[in-house]
Amino acid sequence: MLSKKTKYGLKALTFLANQKDREPVQIAEIANHENISQKFLESILLTLRKTGFLGSKKGKGGGYYLIKDPKDIPMTTVMRVLEGPIALVPCVSLNFYEKCSDCPDEESCSVHKLMIQVRDSTLEVFGSNTLADLMS
Repeated sequence: MLSKKTKYGLKALTFLANQKDREPVQIAEIANHENISQKFLESILLTLRKTGFLGSKKGKGGGYYLIKDPKDIPMTTVMRVLEGPIALVPCVSLNFYEKCSDCPDEESCSVHKLMIQVRDSTLEVFGSNTLADLMS
């Protein structure tokens, strides 16, 4: 299930992407518009700033703003930043692989085979969508 952190991060990114001229927007405005706790949103926006999606400006007229073009922000990257690995089990993860301790042979494991299909399908959906695709 998608975490609230990721859901709210996607909503905030989409809100910022829809701003004209990419002017900074205060956290309170985003939180109010998207019905998100301001304190929780602060943490999410800080993560997105540290990973290069957002910029921030302090003082009067300050806030957060998108620093990349929405078409250059793939959902795979956003999901990995906010949610972590895309794979549901570590033995099929492309970036966070770990052998499962309870599985002697990945090649004959039915769960492994199914989870590869789930991972590949999920990557196809996330990989074929960018932030621009979420904009209204």
